[in-house]
Parts: sequence; C-alpha cells; structure tokens
Amino acid sequence: MAESNGPLKGVKVLDLSRILAGPTCTQLLGDLGASVIKIENPSTGGDDTRQWGPPYVEDEAGNRSDLSAYFMSANRNKKSVAIDIATPEGQAEIKRLASHADILIENFKPGGLAKYGLDYNSLSQDLPGLVYCSISGYGQTGPNSSKPGYDLMAQGYGGIMSLTGDPEGAPMKVGVGIADVMCGMYATVGILAALRHRDLTGEGQQIDLALVDAQISWLINEGTNYLTSGQAPQRRGNGHPNIVPYEVYETADGHVILAVGNDSQFRRFCEFIGHTDLADDDRFATNPARLEHRDALNAILRPAMKQHPTTTVISELEALKVPVGPVQTVDQVFDTDQVAARQMKIAMQAQPGEVNLIGNPLNLSRTPVTYRHAPPVFGADTDDILSAENPFED
Repeated sequence: MAESNGPLKGVKVLDLSRILAGPTCTQLLGDLGASVIKIENPSTGGDDTRQWGPPYVEDEAGNRSDLSAYFMSANRNKKSVAIDIATPEGQAEIKRLASHADILIENFKPGGLAKYGLDYNSLSQDLPGLVYCSISGYGQTGPNSSKPGYDLMAQGYGGIMSLTGDPEGAPMKVGVGIADVMCGMYATVGILAALRHRDLTGEGQQIDLALVDAQISWLINEGTNYLTSGQAPQRRGNGHPNIVPYEVYETADGHVILAVGNDSQFRRFCEFIGHTDLADDDRFATNPARLEHRDALNAILRPAMKQHPTTTVISELEALKVPVGPVQTVDQVFDTDQVAARQMKIAMQAQPGEVNLIGNPLNLSRTPVTYRHAPPVFGADTDDILSAENPFED
C-alpha cells in the first residue's frame, strides 16, 4: 500500500455523501492525501451505487461482491463504516468522528440532517472550525430547494440537454453523469478555499452547493452567448457555435474530428482537400464569414473529406499542423500508449481481487497523488474505526 505524501496529508474528511457528486469530491481529496471515512447506511446496504451494476467485481470463486464498477469509479482512498444515523447511538458516533474531522460533506435534502442534530448549525456550535459542505439538487434556498436532485434532472433543468444531440432530434443528455462530476469538482474547490480560510482564521463555514447551480455555471460560452445576444442557443450536433469548421466529419472508413481554430489553419486545410480557392472565397475566408455560411461550406467539405481514409486525414493534417484527431471507442482509449504513459489506467488490490480503475489526471511534481486504499466493500472498516482512538489514522 502506497504511503501518502500528498498535499492534503493530515486532512481528515468525514464523508456522509453517496452516489456521485460528493463521492467524486472525496475521492479527489483522498487521492491528494486526505484521510477519508465514508459513512454508509447499514439498513440499505450502503451507497446506492453498490447496486448499480452489472458489472461487479467477483472473487476467484465467481461470487459477486458489492463493488459495482459504478461505485468503484468514485470511492477509492476511503474507509467504509456502517452507521445508522437514525439512531441515537449512530448520531453520537457521527458527532465523535466529526470532532476529529476537518471537513464534513453530505448530500441529504436541505434540512434532512437537522432532525438528527447533524446539520451545520448544530455541529458548528461545538465545532466552529469545521468545514461543512452541503450538496443538494437545488441548494439550501430558493423555491425548488425541497426537490430532489439527480444528474439527469440537473442536465435537463440546467439547459445542457437543449444543446446536446442531433439538431433535428430530441434533447439529449451527456453520456456520463457530468453534472454530478462537475458538482464534485466545484465542491473540491470550495472545500479547499474554506480550508485555507479556516487555517488562517480558525473559522469553519458551510458550503452550500447545488447540482443545478453547478450545471448552469458550466454552460460557459453558450450561456454567455445567450446573455449577450438574447437568443437561445440551438443544438448543432457536433458543430461549434462560434468556430467553423470545428466538428466531426465522415471519412472513407470512419470519422475524424477537425478543429480549425484560425484562418491560417483553414488555408492549410484547404490545401489538403484540394480546394485552395475556398480560402480566398469571401464567404469562407474568415471565421465570422464561415459561421455565416456554415451550411454552404459543409456542403463542400463533407464529400471532400469522405474521399480519404481516416489514417490519411490524420497523418497529413497533422503534418500541416491542422488540429485533427480520432473518434475512439472506450476500449480503444484504454489501449493507447498515451493512456499507459500518463498512467490513466491503474490496478489496485481490492478485497475480492484486483480491480482496474481510471487514474487521477493531476500530476504534481512535489506531492503526487497516491492510491492507498482500493474501493472498500461495505462496512469493511467499521470495527477498526469505531474502536480507534484516532479514527482518521491512514
């Protein structure tokens, strides 16, 4: 087991979150060296995602564990403790663990922990330095605060589904739970900022983070396009709202991504397809002109690109320094030498057996991430943690 030398070594995290947004945050904190205790409900068998399979990890005899691939995606570098917070004994244990913790993160409905005395207002009276992060669907305030929040609902409410998919098709969600993941990223940033403030002043605070707010924040350029123009953005499939040509094009035997970011790149691209005249055509010579005449340009580009095999398109455009790339399937991604070189696929020894996981993309030259604990089976660390004088000892 690797020893933590991460920048967050010594930071103690009490994780009362489940599913994806909160666990994404606490896994990232754990990768950076923090000690994370994950609290799971014994009456439900733990985190909901333990049952979100197949696939599951099996032992050598073929017996299925409670380690679903979904659960493992966001729960390494944690210890699992089974505590029923609905009981007085469970509440007392949470308060004891919180007294040792720097950070508490939860994703109950607003007000849901108050009846147990585990909300921020209750805990902060005795623990004024606690950094307390609350994640919910719509936040602790506002007319929708009592509504539940799930990734798909956040994508729908927050507008991204109106921008994703075929222009003539139905609204489409992103292929992974990106609203949850980005919410977890914002939670990490907020926690580290609050921790910095706590270290300087001794003051903890509550972070109120809404799944929908986080979703709206990463509308980025399309959201600002609307706020600037007053015109609602439209679905363009793989097309870019502000750059042309910048999308997926069919080749003779597959597809490639073409990302022409400026006019000089466009001129070199035109050389490749044998249409040097396009770079001097007033309709296409500049990016604003190409945006205005997107359909006319694509009517020329699409049949031209289909004349060449994928490998030729990529090799020749790379030689011309025109941004181009493949459209890979997930199995192709993890088979690349780039993934191997960047250690984006890792193996860990879990209780049922070896598991393969996605690596952390952060590369810190002095304090690298570490993979110390494989995703735990439910309640694996309950006895050790609850009997320990120092429960967060990593």
